[in-house]
Amino acid sequence: MRRRILQATLLAVAVTAVVLGLPLGFSALKLVQDLTAGDLSTRAQQIATLLDEQIASQRAIDLNAARLAVPDGARLIVRTQAHDYTYGPDPGEKPLVESVPMVQSGTVTIAAPSGPVRTQQLQVAGLVLMLVVLSAGTGMIVATLTARRLSDPLKHVAARAARLGAGDFRADPQRHQVPELDRVADALDASGAALSQLVQRERDLVGDVSHQLRSRLTALHLRLEALAATDDPEITEEANAALEQAERLSGVLDDLLAAATAARSRDAEPLDVSSLLTDVAGEWRDPLKAEGRTLRLKVSEGVLARATPTRLREAIGVLLDNALRHGEGTVTLAARQGAGTVVVEVGDSGHGVPDALVPYVFERGFSGRGSTGVGLALARALVEADGGRLELSQARPAMFEVYLPIARADDILGVSWNRESTPR
Repeated sequence: MRRRILQATLLAVAVTAVVLGLPLGFSALKLVQDLTAGDLSTRAQQIATLLDEQIASQRAIDLNAARLAVPDGARLIVRTQAHDYTYGPDPGEKPLVESVPMVQSGTVTIAAPSGPVRTQQLQVAGLVLMLVVLSAGTGMIVATLTARRLSDPLKHVAARAARLGAGDFRADPQRHQVPELDRVADALDASGAALSQLVQRERDLVGDVSHQLRSRLTALHLRLEALAATDDPEITEEANAALEQAERLSGVLDDLLAAATAARSRDAEPLDVSSLLTDVAGEWRDPLKAEGRTLRLKVSEGVLARATPTRLREAIGVLLDNALRHGEGTVTLAARQGAGTVVVEVGDSGHGVPDALVPYVFERGFSGRGSTGVGLALARALVEADGGRLELSQARPAMFEVYLPIARADDILGVSWNRESTPR
C-alpha cells in the first residue's frame, strides 16, 4: 500500500515537473536571448543617435566617441553612403547581431560574441533544473509522509481485524485522525463487543445445557438402577436396557461437548510460552516503571503449551493491566509445567480482592473499582477458547493462574494440529 501511494505521488510530481519544467526552461532560455538582443539594440540606437549628430553638424564620423556603448568583445559596424567604419574585434562564429537605421542614410550594427549568452542560458537552465529537482525532492518527502500516514493506520486496522478473527474482542482505543479509517475502527470495536457477547452466551448456554442434562441423566441413572434391583426379571431386563441407552446418551453428550471444545480451540498450536511471556514482559515493563513499580519474570526455557498466541497474549495482557490498575507493588509473571498442564501465574503485592467479590470477579459487567467489568470475563473467554481455564487462585494478594494444555511430545513447534471438528 505504501509503495503504491508513493509511486502515484511521485508519478504526479514527475508529470508536473515535465509539463511545467520544459516550458519554464524554454521560456528562461528565450528570455536570456531576448534581454541580450534588447540590450544590443538599445546600444546600437544610442550609437546611431550620436553619429547622426556628428553628421548633422558636418563633422567627420568618430567611432571613438561611441566606444563606451560597445559591449566588451563586440564589433561595431557603421555603413554610410560614402564609407563603412568598423570598431572592435571579430566576435567569432554565429555572433548575436542587432542593426538599427540612421537618420542620415546608414545603419549601425553591433555583432556580439554568443559565448557569454550561452553561458547565461546554461546557468538559467541549471537553475530551472535545480528547481525541478527540489520540487521532486519535496514531492518525495510529502509522498513518504502521506504514504506512512495512510499505510500505518491501514496496517493497524488489518492487525485489529486479524486479532478479532483470532478471538480478541477487546476494544482498541487507538484512532488515526482519518475519518474513514476511524469509522472502520469503530465498526470493528462494535463487532468485537457483539461477538464477545455472542460467544459468552454460547458458552453459558453450553454450560447450562451440560449441567442440566447431566443432572437429569444422573437422576435417571439412579431411578433405573433402583428398578434394575427389583425381583421382577422383566422389569430388570427393561431397566438394564434403559440404563444402556442412558449411558450411550451420556457418551454422546461427552462427545458433543468435546467436539465443541475442539472446534473452539482448532487454531491452537504448540507454543513456546517462555518466549511469549518474555515478549509480553518487555511490553509491560515501561508502563509499570512509569508508576514506580517493577515486573518480575519467572519462567524456565522450553515451556511448551497448546494455545493460540494472540489469545494467550491478550489474556495475559488483561491480567497485567488489571494488576497495573488495581494492584500495588511488584507484579510477578511466572510459568511452570505441571502434571499435563502449563500454569501461567500473574500476581501483585496489593491488598487483593475482597472476599465478598471473589465469586463475581469473572462475571461480565461486574466491577468493584469503577472499571467496565469486561476485562477478566474476556480473559477467561480467551483462555477457555483454547481449552484452558483461568482461575483466581489467591485473593490476598491477588494471584491469577492460567491453566493450558501441555504440548504433546510428538508435536512440532509452529505446526497446527489437524483436528476433526465433528464427533466420529
